[in-house]
Amino acid sequence: MLSANTYFNFNGNTEVAMNFYKSVFGGEFTNFKRFKEVFGTDTLPVEEQEKIMNITLSAKGGFTLMATDTLESMEQNAIPGNAFHINLITESEAEADHLFSLLSGNGHVEMPLNKTFWGSYFGVCRDEFGVSWMINYYYPNN
Repeated sequence: MLSANTYFNFNGNTEVAMNFYKSVFGGEFTNFKRFKEVFGTDTLPVEEQEKIMNITLSAKGGFTLMATDTLESMEQNAIPGNAFHINLITESEAEADHLFSLLSGNGHVEMPLNKTFWGSYFGVCRDEFGVSWMINYYYPNN
């Protein structure tokens, strides 16, 4: 079965960001590797060896987030933007409210949660790490 997962690039704060997402969505880290743990990375600057090479958060319902730190020595730079949103579909208005509150807490509300003409409870926010989220609860029979 084809599936899609979200993979983030962060500029040195992957561990902080992923712990935040774990506090929002629950679940467990099923993969956590620093660059220093991988063969052939001993030539990286010492501070980059401590950065996260790959981390996977497996949350309830098969929801998976993955991430890495960018490396300046490889001229990598993550640029937060509005080119995409992660669309979360919740099981209730209460769950939508809860997730929206957590994700927008230190971020920015772009569109408050509200009942829409297309039959859902919907809102848009950007979290403190620059990631944009659309939160949806689809009312039954719509």
